[in-house]
Amino acid sequence: MTQDTPATDPVLAGFRSSIDNIDAALIHILAERFRITQAVGAYKAEHDLPASDPRREERQIARLRKLAEDAHLDPDFGEKFIRFVIDEVIRHHERAKAG
Repeated sequence: MTQDTPATDPVLAGFRSSIDNIDAALIHILAERFRITQAVGAYKAEHDLPASDPRREERQIARLRKLAEDAHLDPDFGEKFIRFVIDEVIRHHERAKAG
């Protein structure tokens, strides 16, 4: 009996295709999220509001940790992910306010 190589294994190819589709969806969802946060940043800059809102950030982190836990995803990973996203948003807001 011969084994398929990773390049020709149909089961592995199916898994990889699903992963590719999920990755594409993630990119599109993140792009939409950043479009909305850019509007928030412009609004904050226009109204001289601070770029960050630490209380909201902490609520969001707690909410995302709970969602991750409920989805059987490591909550620490969920927190790292959302902190990365929040930090990027704040960086963009600060640039919008400065520019």
